[in-house]
Amino acid sequence: MLPEGFVKRLKTQKYIDPEKLPEALDQPSPVSIRINPGKWDKMPAGSDQVPWCSSGFYLNERYSFTADPLFHAGCYYPQEASGMFIGEIFRQIAGADNNLKVLDLCSAPGGKATHLSSLLGPDGLLVANEVIRQRASVLAENITRWGATNTIVTQNDPADFSSLQGFFDLILVDAPCSGEGMFRDAAARREWSEGNALHCSVRQRRILAAVWPALMEDGILIYSTCTFNPAENEENVNWLLNNYQAESVKIDIDGFDGIVKIYQKGISCYGFYPDRLKGEGLFISVIRKTGRDEKSARREIKETGSRLSKEDLKTINDRTIFHEKSLLRAGDEIISIAGSRDDYFHLRRKLRIIKGGTTVCRIKNRVYLPSYQLALSPGFRKGSFPAVDLDYGQAIAYLRRDTLHLPGQEKGWIVVTYDGVSLGFINNLGNRLNNYYPVNWRIRMEITENGYDRIIRWND
Repeated sequence: MLPEGFVKRLKTQKYIDPEKLPEALDQPSPVSIRINPGKWDKMPAGSDQVPWCSSGFYLNERYSFTADPLFHAGCYYPQEASGMFIGEIFRQIAGADNNLKVLDLCSAPGGKATHLSSLLGPDGLLVANEVIRQRASVLAENITRWGATNTIVTQNDPADFSSLQGFFDLILVDAPCSGEGMFRDAAARREWSEGNALHCSVRQRRILAAVWPALMEDGILIYSTCTFNPAENEENVNWLLNNYQAESVKIDIDGFDGIVKIYQKGISCYGFYPDRLKGEGLFISVIRKTGRDEKSARREIKETGSRLSKEDLKTINDRTIFHEKSLLRAGDEIISIAGSRDDYFHLRRKLRIIKGGTTVCRIKNRVYLPSYQLALSPGFRKGSFPAVDLDYGQAIAYLRRDTLHLPGQEKGWIVVTYDGVSLGFINNLGNRLNNYYPVNWRIRMEITENGYDRIIRWND
């Protein structure tokens, strides 16, 4: 049953159908994925495109993503369709300008962050943040799988960003909320209470106030929640506009059926309701900062890594297509940092960075051991290592870190692929194959050859 207080409140919201919305919330959730254009160019068979996302597709059934090597390779991301509208907003706001600095403040598990990283392109910089340690680790994992070389992952409280005065062109605050838009999930219903919804509203205002100084003048803040509660949605947008120098920005939704315009006290907001479109519940508003903060941050750049030696550069240039300016040696690792060196070290002084870019290799006894991050990255130079394409059973064995048997392979480092897409590295020592897939990423569930029947089929 839906919470009584929730059902009662719906009747007071004139833009919501209080009878049809609860009925829709009792239906199964649609299943959708977003294709990674940097790795994959096929469409799922029997699918329909998400209207507001050219790389988003509704699937005709629920598949096992864990059993699919292409998911682990970062070829697609299972993402709720309504959330993909962030890409359409970005397209309307940014246009052809991809040289932007963007913050995804509440980023885990990474659906919107991987989307933004693809839209930004190699010249942009995305900071994907998550305050909770375990969720931040999952975020870093998904960013690595996606091959997002333009993304820094941080683990910080929103208040930590207040010292980055005017640093970001665009900030996305997909705020923690009471989760009414996810009420198709019984757990979301059990966790809901009117008191928790009020607590969320107060916390959301704290988050907005904390991050506001980090937005540049004329910069854009996208505020979203997955709830229908006005106190967490349009009332918080009004609060922001009343307390800070800001204005509401209209988004063109004329080409998309089902999205509801919410006008209140001069603001423009947009509601996604499961009874009107194919997706979960979502609220979005776009706000422009019209004033400048009185104080500006002094940028003190102090590099703590070392430049690469000639030997380092030769090895890295043989294996990657990363620009020399992005390369940094930190201890026994060489990384290709996201963004410029000035931006990277400025952020490093202010934030707790858990992933600063792409780890290219680790140096041990003067031997350059390639990183799994490199194998999943578009910066990997094709042909720099021998490659072997695995069949389904072999790919699952690799992803489980089981013993692999690949007779006839030459000794040394080998990149393993599935359907032509890189999964990671193995090292053939002659008498055995060492599996270098990350231990904490390994598939733990039992998957038999029948798992192949439970994965997505693709159009040629």
